Amino acid sequence: MRRQSRSRLRAACFALSGAVLGASLVVAAGALSAEKAPDIVPRLTGAVQPMGDNPAPVPARPITDDVRRMRNYPEQPPIIPHSIDNYQLSLRTNRCLDCHRRQFTESSGAPMISVTHFMDRDGQILADVTPRRYFCTECHVSQTDAKPLVPNEFEDLLQVQGSK
Repeated sequence: MRRQSRSRLRAACFALSGAVLGASLVVAAGALSAEKAPDIVPRLTGAVQPMGDNPAPVPARPITDDVRRMRNYPEQPPIIPHSIDNYQLSLRTNRCLDCHRRQFTESSGAPMISVTHFMDRDGQILADVTPRRYFCTECHVSQTDAKPLVPNEFEDLLQVQGSK
């Protein structure tokens, strides 16, 4: 009995040490490849010196011309063409619906939210906005004058087909 438990203990220790050795080799190889990898991706966020005293960047200003922008691809959520500063968006209040809910669009002049926002996950049409589509800023963003962080080489499908 004791010999069996000792042999099992040895086998378990051997397996554990092998796993630790394998994990340390993976970490070491990752560190070596990270040192040799070229720095081709520009830094997107944060300070160059993480603990440095760097001023916060100036926030982008919202474009408030109320011009509806063309979408870049099918199914793209529309961009919000006005400022949404200080809009309350919580479980109990959604200020977006004050203008974009179906019954308020005539008086507000705002476009009605899509009918897809009234469907639950089973495709059933509800009388009001489905809870999974209630938080507008999960998909929709305000148009701002922010400069792109990386170059954009997007080409519309019509442009690509027209160049053939």
